[in-house]
Amino acid sequence: MDSFLPVIKLVPFFSELSEEEHTQIIKNVIMNYYPVGHVFFKEGDEAGNMYIIKKGMVKISKKTGDNEKELAMLSDNNFFGEMGLVSDLPRNASATAMSECEIFELNKNEFIKLMENLPELANKVSHVYIDRDKANSVSNNQI
Repeated sequence: MDSFLPVIKLVPFFSELSEEEHTQIIKNVIMNYYPVGHVFFKEGDEAGNMYIIKKGMVKISKKTGDNEKELAMLSDNNFFGEMGLVSDLPRNASATAMSECEIFELNKNEFIKLMENLPELANKVSHVYIDRDKANSVSNNQI
């Protein structure tokens, strides 16, 4: 999992954490394989796991009336679903595998346990969440 450390540092929630905090998170990450067409979550689903793409392509999309609008096409070392770790709000988009994928997953319940055991982690994550939530609110109001 040493090769995973540079990737996890790219995630805003984790970029300012100590080496020990990164190590604790990495211990709770699992690797899964998904086929083309796998739906990780749909818009409106309950918030949950966070995903980091080791290898593959994932489409992030949103319903607009009867159509689907592609918001992003993510590939190796990109991540998605991170807001689900710290928010109980429903998913605001859908995520679908567009190729075979190798995905690192961080389970929400495991992450909550980590934050309970590492108060400094919880403090850092909450600050990043507040900043990202404010930024998302501003960008959503501009659409």
